[in-house]
Amino acid sequence: MVTLKNVTINEPFFNGHFPGHPVMPGVLIVEAMAQSAGLLTLISNRLKGSTNNSLFYLAKVDNARFSAPVVPGDQLRMEVRLKRLMRSMGIFEARTLVDGKEVSSCELMCAARNDK
Repeated sequence: MVTLKNVTINEPFFNGHFPGHPVMPGVLIVEAMAQSAGLLTLISNRLKGSTNNSLFYLAKVDNARFSAPVVPGDQLRMEVRLKRLMRSMGIFEARTLVDGKEVSSCELMCAARNDK
C-alpha cells in the first residue's frame, strides 16, 4: 500500500515544533504509517474476524527509526507491507520516503476489533 501526505506550513503542530525551525514530529510520521496500515487492512479485509464495522487499533511499534527531518513542503510517501497475520492481528513493515529517500521506518502491529 502506498499513501501520500503533503506537509504544509499550515499544520497546527508547526506552531510549537519548533519556533523558527518547523519539523514534523516523529510520532505523527509513525501515525501516518499506522493509518496506512489500517487502510491496507480495511481494503484487504484479511484479518480474522474483521468486518466493515471493525475498528483497527495500533497495538505496537517496533524499531522506529528517523533518518532525516520532515519539513513544510515535503511530500511523504508511506509504503506499508503486510508481513504476517496472527488471528486478528497484522504485522506490517512500514517506511516513509521524501523525494525517494527514506526518512523513517518501523514495524507496526495492528489489531482488528468489533466493538459493536
